[in-house]
Amino acid sequence: MGEEVYLLGHSASEVHRLVGQAEELSAEADWLFDQLDVRPGARVIDLGCGPRGALEQLSARVGSSGTVMGLERNGGTVELARAFVAEHGLKNVELIRADARATGLPRGAFDLVHARLLLVNVPRPEEVVREMMALARPGGVVASHEADYTPHGCDPPCEAWDRLFQLYTAHARDCGIDLFVGRRTHRLFREAGLTDIHVRPLAHVYPSGHPRRDIFVRFIENVRAELIGAGRIEASELDALRDALAAHLAREDVLVISHLFLQVWGRKP
Repeated sequence: MGEEVYLLGHSASEVHRLVGQAEELSAEADWLFDQLDVRPGARVIDLGCGPRGALEQLSARVGSSGTVMGLERNGGTVELARAFVAEHGLKNVELIRADARATGLPRGAFDLVHARLLLVNVPRPEEVVREMMALARPGGVVASHEADYTPHGCDPPCEAWDRLFQLYTAHARDCGIDLFVGRRTHRLFREAGLTDIHVRPLAHVYPSGHPRRDIFVRFIENVRAELIGAGRIEASELDALRDALAAHLAREDVLVISHLFLQVWGRKP
């Protein structure tokens, strides 16, 4: 499949985060699927599903007469997803290992093509969008839930956050990844031919004790080796910045603002 680039990697801690993320975003996914009117008997695909994604929610909606395909590029993650599917008895769910840019699946085969927080973590997101459009049947729905890092921050400000965000942004840029792709997802879909486009913005604050409050600290841990290996920063300085940021976020008087999330959906002509 060639060289794989997924910004946050596939460590055990990242897998654990993704499993938790499925729970954290479940209400937002349900809202979106309500708008899409996912019905029993539908054939749907969840691109970049990771170890869990929205497979369980989609499985329940399409029922025994429908099918859900989960697509993931990383082999180890596919096996974790298969274990999840088996454990939960999701008999209408199939997992395949493939690249979301070139799935090799039949064109026009799905009533719904869905991806969540995929475009913000891989290079060349426009290629994923084009593949999503190709997979949808005429009249079918294409939908995404994407992130834009613009508002993600804390108040009172923190120098450690600012320095680490500068490093993280530079690393992502060098990997060909757009951390601000959320704002242009609607345009990518429009340029690919999607019509009747809807956009729903979402932003949150993460109070003390919220499972996503320290998400940026965990992102930095995920790319720690890459930041050091590229000579961007020494290990001792990186660890000091990480610890300073973690201590700052542990204060109850600190406001943590989420990424801007944009749910975008429309129909293929």
